Amino acid sequence: MRTEGVFSPETEADAVEAFESVGPAARTVVRETAKAMSFDREEYDERVTGEVVETARDALFASLLAVTVGDREEWEAWREDHPEYEVRENGSEQVDRVVWHASPAAGTAVAATFQSEEDAAVATLRRQAFGRIYRPLFDDDAGENDE
Repeated sequence: MRTEGVFSPETEADAVEAFESVGPAARTVVRETAKAMSFDREEYDERVTGEVVETARDALFASLLAVTVGDREEWEAWREDHPEYEVRENGSEQVDRVVWHASPAAGTAVAATFQSEEDAAVATLRRQAFGRIYRPLFDDDAGENDE
């Protein structure tokens, strides 16, 4: 069993702070990507909207979420040790491996089973964790200073 990633916020305030911290990086990534695509000033102003930067921030935050990768036994042991979490598991109980993200801030854990495509499972799980756990926390607290 191993954990990879950066963000595992303990509280809602920690989650909001981490989310806001990736805003400047998201703006830089979008700006540099537009530059690499040879956008002139007019095209940049037309195409690089607040929504584009917000999407980049969402994706960046999600890609940095800490996830644990383990086998079915490790996952079941974690669940037994953490009964306080509401768990949402996607996939089949017949599959050998599991990736999960637990959010103390929301009291929720999301998990996805996989057999062999670990990178895809990790990426999918991070997007699910963002959408199910963090997006609802951020809807009221963030998104006003994206441009």
